[in-house]
Amino acid sequence: MAQIPSKQEILDWIADHPGAAAKRDIAKAFDIKGAERIELKRILKEMEAEGSLERRRSSYRDADKLPPVTILTVLPPDADGDQFARPMEWEGKGAAPRVLFVPRKGDAPVAAGDRILAKLIEVGAEDHDYQARLIRPIGVVAHKVLGIFRKGAEGGRIVPIDKGSDKEWRVSRDATLDAQDGELVEAEQAGPRARLGLPQARVIERLGDPSAPKAVSLIAIHQHGIPDDFPDEVIRLSDAMEPAGLGDREDLRDMPLVTIDPVDARDHDDACYAEADDDPKNPGGHIIWVAIADVAHFVTPQSPIDREARLRGNSSYFPDRVVPMLPDHLSGDLCSLHEGLNRPCIAVRMKVDAEGRKISHRFVRGLMKSVASLIYDEVQEAQDGNPNARCAELLDDVIRPLYAAYGALKAARAKRQPLDLDLPERKIVLTDDGKVASVNYRERFDAHRLIEEFMILANVAAAEELERLRRPLLYRVHEEPSPQKLEALREVAQASGFTLAKGQVLQTAHLNQLLAQAQNTDFDELINITTLRSMTQAYYHPGNFGHFGLALRSYAHFTSPIRRYSDLIVHRALISAHGWGKDGLSAQDVEMLEETAKHISDTERRSMAAERDTTDRYLAAFLADRVGAEFTGRVSGVTRFGLFIRLDETGADGLIPIRTLGREFYHFDADAQTLMGSESGTLIGLGQRVTVRLSEAVPVTGGLMLELLELEGRGMPGGGGGGKKGGRGRPRKPGAVKAREAAIKRKVLRKRR
Repeated sequence: MAQIPSKQEILDWIADHPGAAAKRDIAKAFDIKGAERIELKRILKEMEAEGSLERRRSSYRDADKLPPVTILTVLPPDADGDQFARPMEWEGKGAAPRVLFVPRKGDAPVAAGDRILAKLIEVGAEDHDYQARLIRPIGVVAHKVLGIFRKGAEGGRIVPIDKGSDKEWRVSRDATLDAQDGELVEAEQAGPRARLGLPQARVIERLGDPSAPKAVSLIAIHQHGIPDDFPDEVIRLSDAMEPAGLGDREDLRDMPLVTIDPVDARDHDDACYAEADDDPKNPGGHIIWVAIADVAHFVTPQSPIDREARLRGNSSYFPDRVVPMLPDHLSGDLCSLHEGLNRPCIAVRMKVDAEGRKISHRFVRGLMKSVASLIYDEVQEAQDGNPNARCAELLDDVIRPLYAAYGALKAARAKRQPLDLDLPERKIVLTDDGKVASVNYRERFDAHRLIEEFMILANVAAAEELERLRRPLLYRVHEEPSPQKLEALREVAQASGFTLAKGQVLQTAHLNQLLAQAQNTDFDELINITTLRSMTQAYYHPGNFGHFGLALRSYAHFTSPIRRYSDLIVHRALISAHGWGKDGLSAQDVEMLEETAKHISDTERRSMAAERDTTDRYLAAFLADRVGAEFTGRVSGVTRFGLFIRLDETGADGLIPIRTLGREFYHFDADAQTLMGSESGTLIGLGQRVTVRLSEAVPVTGGLMLELLELEGRGMPGGGGGGKKGGRGRPRKPGAVKAREAAIKRKVLRKRR
């Protein structure tokens, strides 16, 4: 009689023979026959119940190990360029093993998100457990969902947190990853989409309590895939760095450079100084110095810190935190231009005439020492005649010369006519425990505009310098609006009683004339928002296509290398062009310039979306205890399914579903951006004043639902806002409806003019 193997012996044998682990294979290996097979079957079932074995069809494997052939999801490359993959199915205890994907010459190309069938080799290396070799690609990654897990008898459901998604996902009992009821989870589609019933998902990560203090930004960070943890090697290298010395740098430490930032600034990457030009050939002219943190000294091409910075592309800013492009020892210390400390910089000396035109510029690589870290409010107070103690000492020699130079630049700006939008910026103030204390609008002073004009001038100088030296660089490109978007803007302007010139080459001056017409009218905000929406998105590119919004021929980002990778590339280009050291633009940087431009344009948009989503969620949380309250606002968007309203008090956007507008059909005109009632002829369009009631505020999605109470001071016909949900009036014949629509639109347009 053969001896029945122990559980550990069975596990050891399966580990050595993963491809032949059926019950009959195990029995044959241990010479188990006849009635003894019943005992083996009992042991295997017991091990399966304990979780130490997983049954896969007719075979068994160690539940804490991956099978030799499995399906993997390819992950994005890490900071070192290594590509890892995540196993699609993992039932073991703890986190899934790390799998390094090792492509071979001739393999089909794979990208992040692809699914592959791979052969695994257990290696037990320091940073990964398995290596994967491609067998064949099997398609892209399944749909992912971020949501709240609701536990049920058969597993549970996931309620998505995206505002645009109202479909829940079903999770089977063995795919919950032990998520708790009410927990935030990330899941992905499991199996094909069902024609009927809820789609099925498996939980792949548990993210904790969604209502915890300051969890709002974490949701956006995770949802948009923003890297928020630095690899250990990057932290180690950063922490080992020391301040830069003078060396071959130009000594600027005697120059009274100052930084001027918001009160909550997390870093200081630009400093400035101005003085009257004593050259008799430049009467009334100014000398302006702009000094920028020399990040390139610390972040050298293709180093681990550089690869991580490029991966992130930029810093992301949220009301309660910042996800920096660089580790804190660099971004908050060694690179930051702190008051009274020696800091390496790349500076530009610019000579402008009395009208603000740049006559010349000169770049240097230097060492500076800021004499003061100032904030906008105190600088403006000093200029207005109420200086505090430290600004009083700087008033005559530093602050007033800055404003004098700004006066000249302002005159040049007026002649250049860049796009002059007036869109106030919201500021969300949080309590110590992460709750919203208030929602305000940031005040803008001449101190803000002063720094903006100095930075624009320095950015232009950087682009022109590299063009002069015929060196590659990344331009900041902003192309003019498309004809379609321009025509849509023209229609909104005409419907509001204004004009936008037609039949000529569009210039920003034409748009500024429109904005001036709308200023201090009921349509001021509407025209500003619509003009902004007509613009193309700015992006980075190694080719120069101009900057339409700033009305500039050549423009590059040079002034914020702590938080933008584009600026670091421009710094390296200047270093190479002037022969300032070996840490300039590398051959690989140049070769990858177009790819880098596309990547950092994408990461910038990713950060903007995450920041916008976070703001929406904070606003919804702020308004959650005011459900039922009435607010005033304006129609900011018109769609087939309803109206978007921007509330006056907070600037939050909420939705009025079309089904709640009354007991009649509303016809959507996409060209005119209007909804028209088929019975009453009520016309609802962009910019109209409304009074609404807040009916729902969902912090986890950022969604606000509103009811329309009044339109332009009048109640809605047919019970709008209080009418029967989903009510509909009797539609007229299509011909009659179109004729009535045309007549009412002509009448409304005449009134608006």
